[in-house]
Amino acid sequence: MLDGRDVLLDAGPFVAMLDVKDQWHDIVMPVWDALLPRCLTTEPVLVEATHILAGRLRSHTRALEFLIAAEVPVFALHMPMHQQCVHLMRRYADVPMDYADATLVALADRLRLRLIFTLDRKGFRTYRGARGLPLEIVPLS
Repeated sequence: MLDGRDVLLDAGPFVAMLDVKDQWHDIVMPVWDALLPRCLTTEPVLVEATHILAGRLRSHTRALEFLIAAEVPVFALHMPMHQQCVHLMRRYADVPMDYADATLVALADRLRLRLIFTLDRKGFRTYRGARGLPLEIVPLS
């Protein structure tokens, strides 16, 4: 783990926290402060959140500025992890699994993490990494 960082951050809760009009905002907020210091994410998740928020909030920098200020580690993937993403996306094409989700599963494998802060319950209840273990979704409610 990285300085107590043990929770993968998906785009859904990140967007919901920054967009007060998001339908999930009130669900994410009660756990946000407790989970944020434990979060880490990947570059594709940041790109996804930035794209969504640019359309909603008319800000192309809000997501990036927030992660910088919060000092949330943002991981870039190396080639074997990209290859694992291709494998995962093919395996879960029927769910479907997008690239950002695949990077989170690959990073979970790489760092041996089990917790994910996501709103995508269908996907992340289904996805399994190389060890075949499910990720535990937070918030639980």
